[in-house]
Amino acid sequence: MFTKDLPSPDEFWREFEAKTGEKVLCRNLGKYVSGWEEFDKNKWTGLFGLVVATTGGLHFIYHPQSNWLSAAFSKKGPQGEKSIFIPKEKIFSVDYKCEKTWWKKLLGSVPQQLFIRFRDETDSEQTLLIESDYPLDEIVSLLK
Repeated sequence: MFTKDLPSPDEFWREFEAKTGEKVLCRNLGKYVSGWEEFDKNKWTGLFGLVVATTGGLHFIYHPQSNWLSAAFSKKGPQGEKSIFIPKEKIFSVDYKCEKTWWKKLLGSVPQQLFIRFRDETDSEQTLLIESDYPLDEIVSLLK
């Protein structure tokens, strides 16, 4: 009644693979923090989306969400779907920081941080930072 006609998850991923021409190797949820020019200049930080490792590289896909809670407590995000794609050959370093101390984990939420160093279209070095409460180990190993 309140939902749109959305594709099933299997359909979504089949369509994604058909659209990109790449096989999805691993996916997770994450939050964009910094490092992508379009997002940074528009102050689109703290966007939650899908972090996807494919045979071609790394994708971050933001789908806008609208509900009364997000409208009341969040900044205005981009209208429509936004995505980031970094081809695998442009990635030269992947670092992963995960809190291992049990007492720090117990005292507060410490997100895992994924630092992806890459060369942009002007051949300048950039660092994309994505955080997640979910393990990103598999994505890291696929991008190295």
